[in-house]
Amino acid sequence: MVLWIIIAAAVIAADRITKALTVSRLALGESVDVIPGVFRFTYVQNRGAAFGMLSNHRWVFILFSAVAIVGIIVYVIVKKPKDKLLMTALSLIVGGGIGNMIDRIGTGYVVDFLDFCLFPNLWKWVFNVADAAACIGAALLMLYFIADTVKENKKAKSQPAGQKSEKNDDLV
Repeated sequence: MVLWIIIAAAVIAADRITKALTVSRLALGESVDVIPGVFRFTYVQNRGAAFGMLSNHRWVFILFSAVAIVGIIVYVIVKKPKDKLLMTALSLIVGGGIGNMIDRIGTGYVVDFLDFCLFPNLWKWVFNVADAAACIGAALLMLYFIADTVKENKKAKSQPAGQKSEKNDDLV
């Protein structure tokens, strides 16, 4: 359990440090090329949800994030899941959620600065370390569900008819 607390804390720390550097070194709206035509740092204040959707509804996002974070923490404490992929996914989601919640509560907006500009007609959004961690965590969670479903299906097919399989209780 300690490792996953460290993962969430590392996401929060990396998020806070990179946002502080962005605010202290870039003017709002300013861009600095890192890899010209591919990737740049662009300081943006995001007042909405992911990718700026639903701007100026910060209390909705604070409430939703708080419920999700508390729900995940309670789930981990009560169920004590053992699966490393599941716990890593949940740690990334919690760390990312807390990182952005700190911004929303403290300033009313989230500091975004990671700007992939290679395909401007396909990808126009600027994001941050917390967003990246939460998205990676969500992708890992989906991977966990897929792998668990495949494992359960294989187990069910290999058992003789009439015998019940023991369900993985990590997310039940």
